Amino acid sequence: MIARTLADTLTKTVEELAQPDSYKDLYHEHSDGVPLPSGEVLQKIIDLTREIIFPGYYGNSCIEANTLKYHLGVGTEQLYSLLVTQIQAGLAFSNFEKGTAVFAAYNRNTISMEIRRMAEERAVTFISRLPELRRVLATDVVAAFNGDPAAKNYGEIISCYPVIKELTVYRLAHELWNLDVPLIPRMLTEMGHSETGIDIHPGATIGEYFTIDHGTGVVIGETSVIGNNVKLYQGVTLGAKSFPLDEAGNPIKGIPRHPILEDDVIVYSNASILGRITIGKGAVIGGNIWVTQDVPAGASITQKRV
Repeated sequence: MIARTLADTLTKTVEELAQPDSYKDLYHEHSDGVPLPSGEVLQKIIDLTREIIFPGYYGNSCIEANTLKYHLGVGTEQLYSLLVTQIQAGLAFSNFEKGTAVFAAYNRNTISMEIRRMAEERAVTFISRLPELRRVLATDVVAAFNGDPAAKNYGEIISCYPVIKELTVYRLAHELWNLDVPLIPRMLTEMGHSETGIDIHPGATIGEYFTIDHGTGVVIGETSVIGNNVKLYQGVTLGAKSFPLDEAGNPIKGIPRHPILEDDVIVYSNASILGRITIGKGAVIGGNIWVTQDVPAGASITQKRV
């Protein structure tokens, strides 16, 4: 009796799940040359980037100075190959799924070749930026060390602190974002978000010597602009105050809607800074408050004492 009931239930459930109206906006039909990016491969890209930027701290911990060049060569070549496959997948998925007219005049083979060329070009450009990526991340390590009296050395910062793990992913994703790579940057930063509890959109612009103390619960929106030597504490939100709508009532996307934090700003825990406002150079924002208007340079904004 139970077996019969189970069989009927399975049949009925599958029939309902197979109805086109049920999955029309949730279904991706894979076709040759149009794969989805792989979360597993993207994790390898994150791991390799950390290993290249911070040799000895991630990946092979037995690297010696006289073999470092060899290991960097192997890792960089592997990173390039993985990037090409994933960027190609992102470009193919984006163009075919959205029905863009970019390749309308080409046949499928020509499209695949062109997408491959574009992926290789972007991957080469990204690889060329690795030295600059390391230089900027080194400033973030300094900022985290200087900003935390509990830190004993740079190695502790690199090995343990979630801000450095997340900023490596963010700065990797931001480079790909600037290269107009679709989908991949968002996937990368959401993977970093899951790992660290820090949510940074890859479109945000963040300067040098940036740090987040503790990190958990920080949200930095897409059009946020952060200057140099800025420090945030846990739970800070750099968000949008509202979403302007078009004539059809749909949110207008692609407009600046998140805050600008100028150099030397400090924002304490659980503060929410909302809208396209400017927090002036050297300003201090206290904890647990909402800020929705510009703050002058050097100002200190805190809750009223009771």
